[in-house]
Amino acid sequence: MTERGHRHVRRALIATTVVAAVTTGAAYTFGPGAQAEQAGKTEQAGRTERTGNETATGRSARTGTSGSSGASGTSGASGTAGSGASSRAAEAVTCTTSARYRKRQLRGVWIATVHNLDWPSRAGLSAAQQQAQYVKILDNAVKRRFNAVFVQVRPASDALYRSSLEPWSEVLTGTAGKDPGWDPLPFLVDEAHKRGLEFHAWFNPFRAGLSTDLSRLPASHPARIHPDWVVKHEGGLYYNPGLPQVRDWVTRVVTDVVQRYDVDGVHFDDYFYPYPGQGTRFADQAAFKKYGKGAKLADWRRDNVNRLVAQVSAAVHTAKPYVKFGISPFGIWRNKAEDPAGSNTKGMSAYDQIYADAKAWIKARSVDYLIPQLYWPRGFAVADYDTLVPWWANAVKGSGVDLYIGQALYRVGTRDTAAWTKAAEMPSHLLVNQKYPEVSGDVYFSASQLVQNPLTVLDRLVTQHYSKPALLPLLPLLKDRGFDTKAPAAPRGVRNAGGTLQWQAQPDARAYAVYRVDGRAGDCSLADARNLVAVVPGSAAPSYVTKDPGTYYVTALDRLNNESAPTPGVPGV
Repeated sequence: MTERGHRHVRRALIATTVVAAVTTGAAYTFGPGAQAEQAGKTEQAGRTERTGNETATGRSARTGTSGSSGASGTSGASGTAGSGASSRAAEAVTCTTSARYRKRQLRGVWIATVHNLDWPSRAGLSAAQQQAQYVKILDNAVKRRFNAVFVQVRPASDALYRSSLEPWSEVLTGTAGKDPGWDPLPFLVDEAHKRGLEFHAWFNPFRAGLSTDLSRLPASHPARIHPDWVVKHEGGLYYNPGLPQVRDWVTRVVTDVVQRYDVDGVHFDDYFYPYPGQGTRFADQAAFKKYGKGAKLADWRRDNVNRLVAQVSAAVHTAKPYVKFGISPFGIWRNKAEDPAGSNTKGMSAYDQIYADAKAWIKARSVDYLIPQLYWPRGFAVADYDTLVPWWANAVKGSGVDLYIGQALYRVGTRDTAAWTKAAEMPSHLLVNQKYPEVSGDVYFSASQLVQNPLTVLDRLVTQHYSKPALLPLLPLLKDRGFDTKAPAAPRGVRNAGGTLQWQAQPDARAYAVYRVDGRAGDCSLADARNLVAVVPGSAAPSYVTKDPGTYYVTALDRLNNESAPTPGVPGV
């Protein structure tokens, strides 16, 4: 997820600004996640590595019925069939499902707001213009059969929503702290939900400002009120993760949004401690002296991040147990040369250099999902996609933590490597994912490219991988939190009115799944997505226009994505 500043350097910064690690021979490619730090700097700093060779870099980009969760083979799917299943409800039915047509799969896109990267396209637009641009992004997501958006609501300790804690973001009006005259967040959430898209509110936890000049921030900005909280570092302003009051503040800001808005998830990007840059030491010595308690500096910094993650997780789930909390870490946890448990890669280690320990979050189950940013192509020696996907799949295996893969849509069509000049590269990533049942979806950076469709790659993705809709994954950790995950009741009153299926709205239904079967459904007809024709957003009068003859079944989905039993079959067309 990443952010990029000025439009004219957007492409240049994708794979630029390489910092050579002389002692290890590794290099870092600064992707979208790093872009906020790079924004406002000259192109010259970002073009030094434009050699045509992609590097595994530091700042990554951006800124069921559970029977179909396996990628291949068999999986239990009892209760998903038509009327034939009801008489054998107590029996376990084993169904062979298709790896290509997984029934549950997250398909998301990051919508970056910092520096007006994706939305709004520039500061100062009217509310109507901003709304129209956002709706265009959502409509493109729906067109590609996506089902989730990750929208950056707090780029740098500012807010794209009405807040009593932090000032309005300058990306809306061009002036930090200026009231845009409307609260965008209810609109952003509602429009996503109308289209059946899950809404994840994306926060950057520790970025306090995009320059070191405190006077440029509004007087109400927390960094102005608490200058002792911040560290000036290589052109940016950061909250010090080592201060308990900083972690408390971030938790308070996140909790405020969860309590007041109908978000489905809370999302952190890959920024914790700053990425390696010019080699300047992050000035947290005083905090380390006060709170380090004899620990090594690196261990203390990792612990600070782990504490924040655990604290935010607990706060989010206390406020609303059904809201998900997830992080998109840099794609390399550690290299095998540094740790036998690491991946066979040679890039930057998130564990050692930005103090982000994703394996600790998995072990503590303090996240519901992870989206590692695997922004390198297959066969790239420093960080091979084919190597990293199985490593992450193994890391989450059996943990209950969902795994989605962060995809570098922003690199498609660039000349960072020969691989990205080929439209087949990204679709091939999803073929790799099919081999690992732990991989439950993909998230693409970013929304601008979703609209632009570089090399018509999205057409390929739809044809080869997204030809059918998908239900959102279930989260096993909800049960561990004591949340009721009972499936909702099946819809009632399904009828065909002149080729349009109509049924009674279910009070607890967030959406409805519609299946079409030739003949009548068998025990396994609804176990994967081969017969899934639509996911209809909840409304007061739900309906679906049938396009082909066959027998249609409808199920209800609650906001946790639990699926009801199907309705009796109704002939279509």
